Amino acid sequence: MMSLKNLAMFVRVYELGSMSAAARDQRCSPAVASSRISELEKYLGVRLFNRTTRTLRATEHGKIFYQGARKVTEALAEAEAAVMETSQSPRGSIFVAAPLGIGRRLVAAQIPAFKDLYPEIDVRLRLSDRKLDLTGEGLDMALHMGPLPDSDLKVRMVAECPRVLAASPAYLSRRGTPLDGAALVQDRHDCLVLRFPGATEFQWTLMTQTGPKRYDISGPLESDDGDVLTDWALAGRGIILKPAFELAEHLRAGRLVPVCEDTPPAPVPLAWLFPHRRFTDPKVRLFSDYMTRQCRAAISGPAAQTRP
Repeated sequence: MMSLKNLAMFVRVYELGSMSAAARDQRCSPAVASSRISELEKYLGVRLFNRTTRTLRATEHGKIFYQGARKVTEALAEAEAAVMETSQSPRGSIFVAAPLGIGRRLVAAQIPAFKDLYPEIDVRLRLSDRKLDLTGEGLDMALHMGPLPDSDLKVRMVAECPRVLAASPAYLSRRGTPLDGAALVQDRHDCLVLRFPGATEFQWTLMTQTGPKRYDISGPLESDDGDVLTDWALAGRGIILKPAFELAEHLRAGRLVPVCEDTPPAPVPLAWLFPHRRFTDPKVRLFSDYMTRQCRAAISGPAAQTRP
């Protein structure tokens, strides 16, 4: 009898075009993934993929088999979701990603309470400021801040997140306080930049009387970790652009001071992203519902206010 695990592995290998990516998606090792494909090929008596050390391509048999295999796996997923929908004890693991700073403050802080509500659901959290491939890395969902990607991912908006430009009193006493974006550029202020391999944003978008305007910024320090940038700002090394709720404590305590208030940063979308087939998973939806409520409360509540 054909193994459903082998069938599911075949579908993901075909869709992702990679044995290792499919292995991550199915929570197993590449060796196990390869073994499952081999077992399926032996059962069917045909080769489904032509494999070399560098390439993997579906054969004509593989292309034909995929059409039926996908229908079977989709039907099974729908049936499982229907059963889970009526279950009083949803269970299983959720693989979640979030940016470092936001992930620590908005997501990680709330996971223990979620676990208390749903003890049979395990949460695997990955924090990273780099761009992630949700499908290729086997993630169920990811919190995304910034312009929404043009892709086939499902999107659930959380909020438009207010942001603030800020610097320490020591930096401002040394370099002066820029009132707007023009002064930021003309006076060559040290901007602390979040940058990582593949990053494309080298400008800050600020709101002016005539609408959003992009300003070319530069500085001697950059990092792929947003919390490192905050530490540098507190140490007087430059101006930082961050979500208001992330800097709220430092602003209230006077450790950081808002700047460029005549041209504040444009708010940025905060949203959950899902691979298409994960979106209807009941346990993923439960986690999304819970975290969306918590994120909205944190962003709009008293802790998000930047003034004493």
